[in-house]
Amino acid sequence: MESFGHVIGGEEVASVGGATFESVDPWTRAPWATVALGSAEDARRAIDTARTAFDDGPWPRMSFAERGQLLHRLADLIDAHTDELALADTTDMGKPIAQTTSHDVPRSARNFRFFADHARITPAETFPMPDGHHAYTRYDPAGVVAAIAPWNFPLMMATWKIAPALAWGNTVVLKPAEQSPASATILARLALEAGLPPGVLNVVHGYGPSSVGQALTESPDVDRITFTGESTTGRVISRAAAGNLTPVSLELGGKGANLVFADADLDHAVRWAIQAIYSNSGQVCLAGSRLYVQRGIYDEFLARFTAAAEAMVLGDPKDPATQIGPLSSQEHYEKVAGYLDVATADGARLHTGGRADGWTIRPTVITGAGQRARVTQEEIFGPVVVVLPFDDEADAVSAANDSPYGLNAMVFTRDLARAHRVANALRVGTVWANCFFVRDLRAPFGGAKNSGVGREGGTYSREFFTEPKAVVMEIAAS
Repeated sequence: MESFGHVIGGEEVASVGGATFESVDPWTRAPWATVALGSAEDARRAIDTARTAFDDGPWPRMSFAERGQLLHRLADLIDAHTDELALADTTDMGKPIAQTTSHDVPRSARNFRFFADHARITPAETFPMPDGHHAYTRYDPAGVVAAIAPWNFPLMMATWKIAPALAWGNTVVLKPAEQSPASATILARLALEAGLPPGVLNVVHGYGPSSVGQALTESPDVDRITFTGESTTGRVISRAAAGNLTPVSLELGGKGANLVFADADLDHAVRWAIQAIYSNSGQVCLAGSRLYVQRGIYDEFLARFTAAAEAMVLGDPKDPATQIGPLSSQEHYEKVAGYLDVATADGARLHTGGRADGWTIRPTVITGAGQRARVTQEEIFGPVVVVLPFDDEADAVSAANDSPYGLNAMVFTRDLARAHRVANALRVGTVWANCFFVRDLRAPFGGAKNSGVGREGGTYSREFFTEPKAVVMEIAAS
């Protein structure tokens, strides 16, 4: 079995008490790695190290060009270790290797390159004043950042948090999800190889309550908390952070609505709709898990969509041909499988799909569910889509907005005016028109309602990871 420790102060170390836990491969359902199991004491040790590196070390005092050079070097190392990083995430949480290799790892390297360059070239504001004064804005690093990453995109989402924090001169303590710890340690090893000073990027493995997560979110020495995960945990983190008035950025759950109008290109809409719900076995906060189809094309679209779902390849996620792998853990499999029972008990129909071997769920289509059904309203986080008909534009918008979540939505139509009208009316953080998951890292990313607090990306990340400071100068002294 492989071994992964914490990385604190430039060294890979065991836990203070020597405790470990096992990471389980969800395909074989057997342990594959031993991981250091951290405690509150390990978290405090990492925070103290990050605090010292920020207060006394060179990182916050480097120029943007100097930090950027090291972050670009780290991105190059990520690319060079694509196979190792991709296999780590695939083995930890069951994502098909084709996805981790072609998307997750390259996007992780891109995160570092983008934010390294963005921090260097983004201008600050100047405010000429008519009374002999001049004001300008500084964006100074906030300090120590606690980054808590999810298990569904282990490396990619960790780097989405770490890259802007580091680019703006902060130091970081990363807690990866306990289901997917391996790539975080590998990343920290590469960061040291790239030349990042000790203590700038620290990794502590462990659990949340009464463990590493709680210690990070309650510490008065942490200046920012960034979290991606379920909404219930987000509320717990908000309460913990409130004690120290620590700013938080929360990207939480979703129940994405996918609206397909009668004038849409059906082949195009089916391809994107399949990707929107079945990528990563539906374990995506942005998943298009509510599929609303205009009544006039409902039957034809459903037939095409079902055929495409049934044609997907299930199997070993390490096989490059696999499109649907197992769910991330037995606990999560049981949760998702339970929703299949809930759906049928509430009178809906499993149009296709259902349980497969091991911890795998086939691409599942549910029909006959009502708008208020649990499978329509609650985040399932698996390869399960609810398909419902709608009559007109107003009906579609009303149904899409009838959700406790507001992370994202999709609109498929050839009518450009309709696409703009519907995008304007949807209460979500991102709308994709005739596509899905296409990202510009300058654009805001986040959600409304129970889907989160704050926005990430470009200058939105700058606002969060810095302390904007106004400086006013007298330039016309008598």
